[in-house]
Amino acid sequence: MSVTRFLLFAFILHFNSFFSQPGNEDYLSIRRKYENLEKNNTDALPSVRLFIKKAKKEKDYSRLVQGYKDAVLFSSSGHDKMRYADSTILAALKSEDNDLISTAYLGKGIIHYFNFKKFEPALDEYLKAYQYAKNTKDDYLRYKVKYHLGVVKSYLGYYQDALELFGECSVFFENKCKQNLHPNELYNNTRGYYNSLHQMIVCYQHLKNFKVSDSLINVSLSKTYDMDEFSLERGYFFKCKGLLEYNHKNYNAAISDLNQSLQPILKAKDFAWASVVYYYLGKSYTSINTTKRLQYFIKVDSIFNTHHFILPDVRPGYEELIKNSKKEKNLEKELYYTRQLLKVDSVLSKDFTYLSAKIHKEYDTKLLIDKKEMLEQKSEGRLISMIIFIVLTLLFLGLFIIRFLKERKIQRKYAELQHRLSEEGRKATSNTEEVKRKNVLPGEERKSVLTAEQIHELSAKLDLFEINNSFIQKGLTQNKLAAKLGTNTSYLSTYINEHKKVNFNRYIGELRISYITKLLNSNKKYLNYTIEALAEECGISSRQNFSDLFYEINGIRPKDFIRKRKEELEGI
Repeated sequence: MSVTRFLLFAFILHFNSFFSQPGNEDYLSIRRKYENLEKNNTDALPSVRLFIKKAKKEKDYSRLVQGYKDAVLFSSSGHDKMRYADSTILAALKSEDNDLISTAYLGKGIIHYFNFKKFEPALDEYLKAYQYAKNTKDDYLRYKVKYHLGVVKSYLGYYQDALELFGECSVFFENKCKQNLHPNELYNNTRGYYNSLHQMIVCYQHLKNFKVSDSLINVSLSKTYDMDEFSLERGYFFKCKGLLEYNHKNYNAAISDLNQSLQPILKAKDFAWASVVYYYLGKSYTSINTTKRLQYFIKVDSIFNTHHFILPDVRPGYEELIKNSKKEKNLEKELYYTRQLLKVDSVLSKDFTYLSAKIHKEYDTKLLIDKKEMLEQKSEGRLISMIIFIVLTLLFLGLFIIRFLKERKIQRKYAELQHRLSEEGRKATSNTEEVKRKNVLPGEERKSVLTAEQIHELSAKLDLFEINNSFIQKGLTQNKLAAKLGTNTSYLSTYINEHKKVNFNRYIGELRISYITKLLNSNKKYLNYTIEALAEECGISSRQNFSDLFYEINGIRPKDFIRKRKEELEGI
């Protein structure tokens, strides 16, 4: 190979390599990567973004509009579609091309209508598209705008006006289908024709012109027979045929046709027509299977809850659900579906102004409000009763737990007191001062203001005072006891504080409570005494003082000690 031929070959390789780089691909090459994918297939988006990036860089606004339209087509989320639709409008406005601007506004309106079923904003966008398409030479665009204006008019209840628009569109799209067009153009015009036929059938059925609607249904089904690319349109025609059979009271045939329509409609996420299919399936099962009938009406309610949208056709389903709830005496369901029906009427009154005066049949707004209030009162009464029951149950449970814990504490304190009494009984033979109170350290007596002789004398006298139970004397004071022991109050107080480790009042109180506790524990007759009598028996002036002091020293109330002691004795 000569040097010249080698250099030429290298140049060609370099040239091909340069133009095969992702950033250097032409628009047609990029679109070929995804143009045959189904809509809502997000696998196309990386290539779509490359297309958009290239158009932005080159400021090619017509291409940029195409890129954003592709992004709308292949995005699976309605919100993503709306975001790209807004970008489409901005790019179209920069292009200053009226056809592109009209197409962009139309696209946004279609998203409002198809993905969100928001008719008011959809109509606003359609009207903008119509203004920009007034002088367009693109007939397909003009009739596409007309079609969507007809859709809104139909949903708002202007069936005759809508029918005229759909009639014009069907003629236009049918004629275009007979021409020698590019496959993509042929597909779009064919879809436009079938969708126009579908909307015409809907209008004729609402206008009660069943003869024409039935004829169009048969023609449409024959045209779309075994055509997979128009499965959604065929689903719409089966939906219309199901309604036709229902009107003719051929309920089994209606169920069959409606079920054939359901799969493609659900696949397209057309929840509006899905709710109609569910409603008429429910109606068709009325005399066949009551359970299925109600299940399909409930599916309609589920769609309403999810999308906050409903068609007037399916409103009576809520009346059926209310009647059934009333029949079952299910107050909660009756109230729920009554509230739902009020919401439905509110939506219909807003979006379907033409029908707002006609939609109230058995349940007009005032009756529904009165009924709702009555049901709410009943429901509120039940709720209050339930709350009271729950509160009382919790209260009694709480009281039971408190009583259980209190009783367990009483039992523990009683056992501890019995153990203490048993220990004191074993030490009763000794008349010496209680070591546990004195705890006198060696040499402590010599530090006292009292002499050893005074300490010994007072110890002996108090021992005798305790042995003779002289402390039960009523009105006993420190002065009286000092006089009785032949000493003064200062010496007596000092001795009690140093050797008994308590003050005078506590010393006397402990002696009295210890005395009466031992009596209650050893002599059954005292268990039948009143608290007042027990207080008097041990020299305490009042019932309350006695009970409080008994609890403070023994850790248990006298009435509880008596009860536990009786239970113990009865169990022996």
